[in-house]
Amino acid sequence: MKPSPVLLLVLNTLFVFGSLVFAGGSQAQTFPSKPIVLVGPYPEGGVSASIAKHVGASLSSTLKQTVLVENLGGESGVTAVQKVLNAPSDGHTLLQASPSELVLVPFVNKNAKFKSEDFRMVQFVVDTPLIIVARKGLDANNADELAVLARRSAALGRPLVYASSGVSSYGHMLGSHISRQINAPMLHAPYPNTAQVVKGLVDEQIDFVITAYNDSQLALHTSGKVKIIAALSAQRQPAIPDVPSVDEGVMLKGYHHSTWFAYFVKKRHARVHSAGLAQSPISNARQSHNSYYFSI
Repeated sequence: MKPSPVLLLVLNTLFVFGSLVFAGGSQAQTFPSKPIVLVGPYPEGGVSASIAKHVGASLSSTLKQTVLVENLGGESGVTAVQKVLNAPSDGHTLLQASPSELVLVPFVNKNAKFKSEDFRMVQFVVDTPLIIVARKGLDANNADELAVLARRSAALGRPLVYASSGVSSYGHMLGSHISRQINAPMLHAPYPNTAQVVKGLVDEQIDFVITAYNDSQLALHTSGKVKIIAALSAQRQPAIPDVPSVDEGVMLKGYHHSTWFAYFVKKRHARVHSAGLAQSPISNARQSHNSYYFSI
């Protein structure tokens, strides 16, 4: 029987964690020797929290050790990242993060007092394409229609409003870039977390959001409460076969974007021995690690 993607993820994560040895005093400490804290950068309701829930439960059962999941919001991930940096350097506090928190945020957010080099990746988790999710009443059903509508709305003095999970987040940057690419000014609405973004879409207070997808968003799409109008990928996604790819149009053809999630420990004082799995720099993570796709 072929093992499930979640099982593969757990087994590989255990392989890495089981080979982590941290210098701490006169003797090395074997991992894990106490409860593990898994810190996520956003509150409940989003893709990150869903991943942490799946992995945390599996790790706790397999390691016979408590795994405490803390999904923290604040400044596009800064709060969570700083918590891990302030924790002891013993590997028992893990950060679940994406390029948004560890690469983009420190580059554009002056309150981020860290850099990506402060962390060491110990396990790649998942790579998922991004999608454009719109309110159900938006007069656009694909990327080209969205671009035409955005131009028309801007010309009438009523620019479209796109949301994100915070200023300087990946969704914020992509929305701004699309606005420039299609030459249509749009307004940005930063929300404190993904759950409130989804509520804004359902209540039709915002026009669209660029995000990774999870089961809850697919359910809202299927029920007609929101509509997914495009996948930022070359082909349609198997989980949403009714949603066109941007490459089926012209205005955003080739506009392919995805995001990945991985587990990190802070690099300072840590010695990591994991057959090379923890040695790749963040910028090369997608090329150097296997991806694990599962329903989240």
